Order: sequence, then structure tokens, then C-alpha cells
Amino acid sequence: MKPLLLIGALLFALTFPAMSDTTASSKNHGNLRHVVAFKFKDTASPADVKKVETAFRALKSKIPQIASLEAGTNNSPENLNKGCTHGWILTFTSEKDRDAYLVHPDHQEFGKLVRPLVADVFVIDFWAK
Repeated sequence: MKPLLLIGALLFALTFPAMSDTTASSKNHGNLRHVVAFKFKDTASPADVKKVETAFRALKSKIPQIASLEAGTNNSPENLNKGCTHGWILTFTSEKDRDAYLVHPDHQEFGKLVRPLVADVFVIDFWAK
């Protein structure tokens, strides 16, 4: 009888960590928010900025791990944006999904488009409950 209990306990212990992947992460933490803000270089034309906006929005249809994507331009009266004019909030259901997004070829290609046009980038990730 003891060997059966030991085997059962071992199987439970091995199964439990697998349960803490995507579903458990979102249940315990809410949604993972990836917030990005761009400060464009003075040399970036309005057409360049529009190209970046369009390309960033297109990532939602190219990268399945993105649960949602919101975007907008700064309109805060506080003047605390440190030159950042455009912001995006991407939502992921797990860190695994966020990490897959970061290395995804379409995200990497987007980075190549953006790098010459931005003077600064601010990124913060957090679990929203």
C-alpha cells in the first residue's frame, strides 16, 4: 500500500508544476501588460511615424501570443512624458507568451524599422489584476 501512495504522491508532484503554466499565471496574476512608449527623433517625418504606428498595430495579427493591443498618442496635461509621444499596451496571458513575442521574427523585424527613428524607448511589464 505504501509504494502506491508514494507513486501517487510523486505523480502529483510532477504534474503540479505543469499546471502553473499559462492558465495558472493568468489566474494568479491577472493579465501581463507590456507597456511601450516611443520618443521619436526630430528627423522622423510624420510619414515615418505613421509607418511605425501601422507596423506596430499589425503585430497583433502576426503574433498569436498577443491577447490585445491598444495604442495612442500622448495627451496628458502633466508634461511628464519625457518626450515620449506614442504609447502601446500589449496584453499577454503569460510570461511565456510575452517571451515568445519578444523573440518572434515579426517583432524583430519591427525593431529594425523602429531603431533608426526613435531617440528613446520606455518599456515596463507588470501583472494587472
